[in-house]
Amino acid sequence: MAVKAGNAARRDVEQHPSAQSCAARQQGLTVKAKMLEIQDLHAYYGKSHVLQGVDFNVGEGEIVSLLGRNGVGRSTTCKAIMGLVPPQGSVRFDGEEIARLKSHQIARKGIGYVPEDRLIFSGLTTRENLEMGVKKVGAQARWTIDDAYRLFPRLSERAEVKADLLSGGEQQMLTMCRTLMGNPKLIMIDEPTEGLAPQIVSQVGDFLLSIAEQGISVLLVEQRLSIAMRVSNRVYVMGHGQIVFEGAPRDLEADDAIRREWLEV
Repeated sequence: MAVKAGNAARRDVEQHPSAQSCAARQQGLTVKAKMLEIQDLHAYYGKSHVLQGVDFNVGEGEIVSLLGRNGVGRSTTCKAIMGLVPPQGSVRFDGEEIARLKSHQIARKGIGYVPEDRLIFSGLTTRENLEMGVKKVGAQARWTIDDAYRLFPRLSERAEVKADLLSGGEQQMLTMCRTLMGNPKLIMIDEPTEGLAPQIVSQVGDFLLSIAEQGISVLLVEQRLSIAMRVSNRVYVMGHGQIVFEGAPRDLEADDAIRREWLEV
């Protein structure tokens, strides 16, 4: 299946992504250094061929969104990268092939993963959940619990509350911040805004922009087109287990045919 690319999909910039303004992100400018590079990725559930030759990349400090209808393989792509589903093909992270590593080895390389079901430790407090995300106690950390509280002050207010008593939005904040405690170079976030109130959705968008400004790469799987278009450097659209479009947000916005065929319900 041919991939349709927007006009600005391959434009490069020389400055570090942390220096890019939000306006530059909206223009779809991309970066040169590839933090994650996926080539000819296949994955199966039993005899079902879910991923059928997926190709894409995420640059250093770049936010890339993976869009598409439910069931096209976006979540499976994240699971294959993370080693939770056996991948076939090439998965290169920070210049190293990781396709045959185990999930815990991939995490130690610097990939953080926020699944769509959040997976909090319900019997622990908010603070204890954040502490569980620390990769190595005593090591110098890029992200601290105080940083998490700064990004989401509501977590500070709820620090001693058991996680199962938090609202859905608070649990989503907690899961994303807990992943940051492991100091990832790249974070994959699956459907972070599902079921959240508009105000929380806006906070999630601001959170993604904040961590990208610190040089962390983001692969965002998102159903809500508005947030993906606001925060992304580039977007990919999936259909039937393949990439069917790549480009800047403005390219997708201008392509009515792609949106109608692959995104609109």
